[in-house]
Amino acid sequence: MRPIALTMGEPAGIGGELTLKLWRDHRHDLPSLFVLDSPARLTAQARALGIDMTIRSITHPAEAAETDDALPVLPLAAAVTDTVGVPLTENAAAVLESIERGARLVMDGDAAAVVTNPIQKDVLYQAGFKLPGHTEYLAELVGGGARSVMMLASPMLRVVPVTVHVSLKEALARLNGDEIVFHGAVLNRALREDFGIAKPRIAVAGLNPHAGESGAMGLEDATVIAPAIEALKDQGIDAFGPVPPDALFTARARNGYDAALCMYHDQALIPIKALDFDRAVNVTLGLPLVRTSPDHGTALDIAGKGIADPSSLLASLRMAAEMARHRAGQAA
Repeated sequence: MRPIALTMGEPAGIGGELTLKLWRDHRHDLPSLFVLDSPARLTAQARALGIDMTIRSITHPAEAAETDDALPVLPLAAAVTDTVGVPLTENAAAVLESIERGARLVMDGDAAAVVTNPIQKDVLYQAGFKLPGHTEYLAELVGGGARSVMMLASPMLRVVPVTVHVSLKEALARLNGDEIVFHGAVLNRALREDFGIAKPRIAVAGLNPHAGESGAMGLEDATVIAPAIEALKDQGIDAFGPVPPDALFTARARNGYDAALCMYHDQALIPIKALDFDRAVNVTLGLPLVRTSPDHGTALDIAGKGIADPSSLLASLRMAAEMARHRAGQAA
């Protein structure tokens, strides 16, 4: 399989440390990968953290398989100023170049997937970046019109929120049947094509306590969510609900579905983070490339201290490789 492109992320955060630890501890059981970063920066970080390893510059992703025990790094054209814990707007060009080149290499067939280290969005905004974040930037890079869906996935649970990074008040205003059907259809296709599940079963969460209690605790479950579930069924999708959200994530309930479609951000993310934080992976669905990311931020407060845990990044790489294999099999 072609190698996976791993982006730099925010240079002031823990992305570099995670990458170095990942290679040091797991290089013999990792999928083939290369890093889009500054070799000098990673070398300096390894030295500062006391990590004894070799970093090697490459000129093309195909060289990743030829580096033996050296971490293969495809150097960035933009300069990187390494200030641990202190984000700088002057690094925005390198951060965006790393993402753009990773996506382009996947689209050109030179990489199997892109895994993105966390970015510091407010710093990018200060440098003139106009999009909300990683996902929207990737959608623009791969064709502009692509519309994506966010999934959080781990060995214990997969969840998709219909509304994401908005206030709860705005999430309720945005929630409608068309959005539920769109997210359910994208989720169903991804479960089949990217996760190899032949007949996915999707549980749809209710919005109100007890899924509305027959209207006594809110009408949205009956007037918005239930008709959307019927529309999904009309498309041949095995969706059921609305399921009372307080009962949806028990061990017994989780055995009855492949993914849960949730109505808002915290309804989806609180359960998976509580159940399986270290193995949770942020997965972007609906794009013509495979993209995963650790389910945590840049952790500026612990950057450079040598205590960052690479478990989520490891899970992200393994899931990206699995998804890429499934997608390649579907294409074949």
